[in-house]
Amino acid sequence: MEYLLHIVPAVAVGLQVTLKIFIITIVLSLPLGVVMAIARISKIKPLSKFMGAYIYIMRGTPLMLQILFIYYGLPFIIDGLKLADFPAAIIAFVFNYAAYFAEIFRGGIQSIDKGQYEGAKVLGMTYVQTMRRIILPQVVKRVLPPVANETINLLKDTSLVYILAMNDILRITRSIVQRDFDTTAFIVAAVFYLFFTFILTKVFSYLEKRFAVYDE
Repeated sequence: MEYLLHIVPAVAVGLQVTLKIFIITIVLSLPLGVVMAIARISKIKPLSKFMGAYIYIMRGTPLMLQILFIYYGLPFIIDGLKLADFPAAIIAFVFNYAAYFAEIFRGGIQSIDKGQYEGAKVLGMTYVQTMRRIILPQVVKRVLPPVANETINLLKDTSLVYILAMNDILRITRSIVQRDFDTTAFIVAAVFYLFFTFILTKVFSYLEKRFAVYDE
């Protein structure tokens, strides 16, 4: 027990990095995903095709490869550009998860009956007004389950910043295990991840029930 109380604060230090990456990624990637989804279904063909290609590349290549490319590869492409580890990780995470959220939102938008667009047009609403007042509120309700899944995946994927030598939970845990030759730290890290996964699950369950009230 004494050893456990000794390593928990040390592992918790890595939690700061993990939560920073998680929160910033969610705050930036969700609205960016909405914009990308609208661009993906745009009637402007070059924009739609470009966004389709972008989403395909981001979803078709590993996030770890994208992190390594931004951190190590960009300096070779753009001379003199060398990002610090944290900004590089944020850029990779935001643009990767925005692509996943874009596909989720695209599916949600296209699931709305076209008659609602026509009805809004008859009322004199612009496309932007229609999306903001009628379509997106319904989309949010429909996409909550897949968004919840991706959000939980994001929490676990934050461990990938280990490759940039950032002191997240996983890196600190591994250093403790190597130092003390004791795997207890792995259990502590697992408990941290499970705890926050539990919180996220409860939050999204609450949101789903709250939005379901409007279906009754």
